[in-house]
Amino acid sequence: MAASGNIAVIDIGKTNAKMVLVDGDDLNEIAVQSRPNTVVAGPPYPHFDVDGLWDFIELNLAEFHATHGVAAISITAHGASGALLDSAGGLAAPILDYEHAGPDDLAHDYDALRPGFAETGSPRLPAGLNLGAQLHWQFTTMPGLFDRTRWIVTYPQYWAFRLTGIAANEVTSLGCHTDLWDPHLARFSSMVGALGWREKFAPIRRTGEILGPILPGIARRTGLSAATPVCCGIHDSNASLLPYVLANDEPFSVISTGTWVIIMTVDGAEVSLDPLRDTLINVSASGNKVPSARFMGGREFERLMQGRSQVQNAADITAVLGKGAMLWPSVEPSSGPFPGRPARWNCDPATLSDGERAVVASFYLAMMTRVCLQLTGSRGRLFVEGAMASNPAYMQLLSAATGQSVTGSAGTGTSRGAALLASAKSRPGPSQPEEQPGQGSAALIAYAQEWESGLS
Repeated sequence: MAASGNIAVIDIGKTNAKMVLVDGDDLNEIAVQSRPNTVVAGPPYPHFDVDGLWDFIELNLAEFHATHGVAAISITAHGASGALLDSAGGLAAPILDYEHAGPDDLAHDYDALRPGFAETGSPRLPAGLNLGAQLHWQFTTMPGLFDRTRWIVTYPQYWAFRLTGIAANEVTSLGCHTDLWDPHLARFSSMVGALGWREKFAPIRRTGEILGPILPGIARRTGLSAATPVCCGIHDSNASLLPYVLANDEPFSVISTGTWVIIMTVDGAEVSLDPLRDTLINVSASGNKVPSARFMGGREFERLMQGRSQVQNAADITAVLGKGAMLWPSVEPSSGPFPGRPARWNCDPATLSDGERAVVASFYLAMMTRVCLQLTGSRGRLFVEGAMASNPAYMQLLSAATGQSVTGSAGTGTSRGAALLASAKSRPGPSQPEEQPGQGSAALIAYAQEWESGLS
């Protein structure tokens, strides 16, 4: 069912949660509210503050509806998370923060159980970044939890359940480096059956399927119509990808930038993905395999800037190119294409101004993106979504380093993609694109070449 009115999108990112009201006809954002996605220290382990998030969701549903009207609700959320629901519909255990290292305590045992990369397209990741490792650790270390669990649902579908009372899963979240999904055969991985988990997973529904209307109590508290439809939901990186899949017939890559920088290549050159370099197979909303690579770019940028001003200008770019100031990977060595490699500067960063430091950090992210594009066989146009799309140093060096046309959209790409699931619009283009042609100055090209030479 396609909505012809405004669509409220619940957009839960790892760092921040947003409520976004999107016009269902032109997909423009009408209103945005955000709050930190806080983590509660425990007990029994660090977990997401879902009650605080729920209050935030209901409050903004009510405000959006009172001010503009809400015709439908869609949901997008980060991966590497799932909810264990008990028979009463509550949480059988808190939703684990995937950065908690607890699952590493059982890494040896889990490694003997997990399927290989050839089956799942899922690399072995630390902490709880493989949802299968989370489940194994929780069920092993918390007596009775498996029996208390009626349904396992992926994270976007947890919020869909709270809205509708209907438990479901869908393929973009199941296919997000979980170890739980076989993207080649479009079914659960062999591990799920071997461990007796299959019957615990809620039924799989289509990504854009309407699960049902909101629950009566939510309608009363928010003022929304009791018939307001709720979409099943989508993994956030795939929400960013969806508008471009629908709008483009030629090869392209989408670069989704937030806490994570996710590179997804559609119809690229054939490559052999390397699981040791944080490459993986994502699953699109239509169930297709999407070669992908990633690194924690937003987190790295924050770490590099250490609270300094992130403002940069053309003079800062010129100064950095003149000095040849560079940073090589990895600022966050637990993920990305250069795992375990320590970061290395070719200068004393204390000698850089804040603007110059921001340029070097941006250049670093651009070159890391370039590496990930190569790993996924990228060809054709590049579409940058999110914060880095409005970063001139990043966009200019990415264009120069790749020689590919780069288009940026600084809007909330995840929210726009999620809204598309409930919208009558069928073939959207990028919103308010700002394009860098596939070229760059001689100085930018030389910088990129020297950075690549310095990797060895």
